[in-house]
Amino acid sequence: MEIQTSSRSELVDITDRVRAIVKESGTENGICVISTRHTTCGIIINENESGLRKDILGMLEALVPENKSYAHNQIDDNAHSHLRAILLGMNESIPIEDGHLVLGTWQSIFFVELDGPRTRNINVKIIS
Repeated sequence: MEIQTSSRSELVDITDRVRAIVKESGTENGICVISTRHTTCGIIINENESGLRKDILGMLEALVPENKSYAHNQIDDNAHSHLRAILLGMNESIPIEDGHLVLGTWQSIFFVELDGPRTRNINVKIIS
């Protein structure tokens, strides 16, 4: 799946797109693995509420400030993005039961852009 981000840092809800892939696969029971091969973004599961999305980005800024002098900045000036991605992780695995993702009532799947805007690729693998 390809995604175009629009901001330096943002959370993009990809839940509906992943659900469509699971439905199209016809898989009744299994595991859905969502991952990215980019090193300056992440995949997370959390509640899709605007205040919480802002809080997540604020937490990342507090933990790994953009304006700090990092050794990697001598190469790319985006060390903070790499370090934030380490905290989030690059994949999530979700059970599939009766053809549906097993997510909690408030859970959504997010692609987290940390060095955008960019065109990104997300891999969705269904294991039945």
